[in-house]
Amino acid sequence: MEDNNKFVGDYETDLVNQPPHYNKSSIECIDAMAAMSESANEVLTAHQAYCWQNAFKYLWRFPYKNGAEDLKKAQWYLDRLLKDFEES
Repeated sequence: MEDNNKFVGDYETDLVNQPPHYNKSSIECIDAMAAMSESANEVLTAHQAYCWQNAFKYLWRFPYKNGAEDLKKAQWYLDRLLKDFEES
């Protein structure tokens, strides 16, 4: 079985189950995404929800992982979401 743990600073972290760039608060990014999408299917298509959540994910992690690159990815998904939303 593969070891998913890595030492970061003075502590060991699980990069698969609790990556630090998604776990910087009292709530993990994936839990916030689940909460925000509970009733999204009432107003968004599956593809729109996917774009929305990906933009959210990149905005969540940008200060901790890839900086401007993650902001550009978030913008790409927001642009795609806006185009699709306006056309529907």
